Amino acid sequence: MKQPDIIALCNQKGGVGKTTCALNIAAGLTLLGKKVLLVDFDPQAHLTYSLGIAAHDLKKTVYPVMKASLSLADALLEHSGMSVLPANMTLTEMENEQTMFSDHEFTLKNKLAGVRDKDYIIIDCPPSTGFLTVNALACSRDIFIPLQMEFLALKGMGRLMSRIEEVQKSFNKNLKISGIIATRFDSRKKLNNAIMESISERFGDKVFATVIRENIVVAEAPSFGQTIFEYAPKSHGAEDFLNLCEEIVKRK
Repeated sequence: MKQPDIIALCNQKGGVGKTTCALNIAAGLTLLGKKVLLVDFDPQAHLTYSLGIAAHDLKKTVYPVMKASLSLADALLEHSGMSVLPANMTLTEMENEQTMFSDHEFTLKNKLAGVRDKDYIIIDCPPSTGFLTVNALACSRDIFIPLQMEFLALKGMGRLMSRIEEVQKSFNKNLKISGIIATRFDSRKKLNNAIMESISERFGDKVFATVIRENIVVAEAPSFGQTIFEYAPKSHGAEDFLNLCEEIVKRK
């Protein structure tokens, strides 16, 4: 069986919709009949909590999998038709323990290497460019960068780009930025349109044609432990994420 496409959702700036995109892209791909593994690789565990899972109570998470004290199969949960590798705050220990691992930048890659029954692996990265993000990028083929349509959207991108180039050069020559996702977009706002024009000029066809419109239910869904398709299946948010997933599949 072929290897799944591994996609890292990455942005060092918090609050841009990274976790929301990771969750609903995985759910949307599942609705399109794809087999998906969703990996929470952020110690804040926002993705895990967004699925209604009490991350702080979990013992079987990505952390013991990374430490080889638990198998990947034993850590997986099933939720909304997806397989989920959850996280919690114990993952912060990885930053301190990284030198304990040989080829430590490839730890996650090695753990996912045996996955052959999925079409996609979606990784929700932490809002940083540290060890955990490097691990995620070292095993991914594609990077999706969610960008909120605000003045500070492009600020700090230089550091992220530098880190991506470092990983490409040292650990993963096949890694590429293949998707920029405009989030919380409101076409009535001049600033939103100006930012959209700016990122289109900078990234060209890497910018997805589908934008995630400003929609309150997208923000509400995680508080109910649901994807947008479960919480508000007829909303603009559900429409946008399904259209985005169809675009992702076509780009494959």
